[in-house]
Amino acid sequence: MGDATSTNTSAQSNGKDNGKLSDLHQPTTFITGHNSSGQAIVQSYNPFQWRPYDDNNLAFAVPYTTSRCPPDLNNDADLKLHQSLISTPDKLGLVNPKGTVLRCVDFAPGYACGMHRTQSLDYGIVMEGEVDMVLDSGERYSLKRGDVAIQRATQHQWVNKSDTKWARMMFVLQDCEPLVVGGKQMGEDLGTNSGLPPSNN
Repeated sequence: MGDATSTNTSAQSNGKDNGKLSDLHQPTTFITGHNSSGQAIVQSYNPFQWRPYDDNNLAFAVPYTTSRCPPDLNNDADLKLHQSLISTPDKLGLVNPKGTVLRCVDFAPGYACGMHRTQSLDYGIVMEGEVDMVLDSGERYSLKRGDVAIQRATQHQWVNKSDTKWARMMFVLQDCEPLVVGGKQMGEDLGTNSGLPPSNN
């Protein structure tokens, strides 16, 4: 069984924090594939690459994306699409049209992001800390480590409840068909999340 210090020559790694703002563990992405005999291998492993937002109160890392459904794994087509997309990060909004985004988010102590909505079906898992999910209806729920929020194109806000500790969530955002409620299309609304490009989905 391998670990992050594996000497597998087909894998690549470095130990830098790569822009991480928080004092939380630096995660590693392990990408698997196959050798010439059809056996499973780790093709690469690398620490998350982080981008700061909102005066360093928020940091995003995007370990992987897909750009079609279902993804095509033949000849590393999915990996090539991901590498192409991630090499131009200013083009990637919160959602990847026709695909998915795996995004890790670190929230500074006491930080509250702006109320926002994505045109997507999202799985949000609390990894570290305790985070309030606030909805535009006024409902508010406290999510602890391991709790999961299924966001269905709703207006919401995340609030780190701790005044001293960073919090972390992992999200899988999936593009969805336009949602219409009461005759109104519930499209993307980035609210006060300045610095993020539109998803254009």
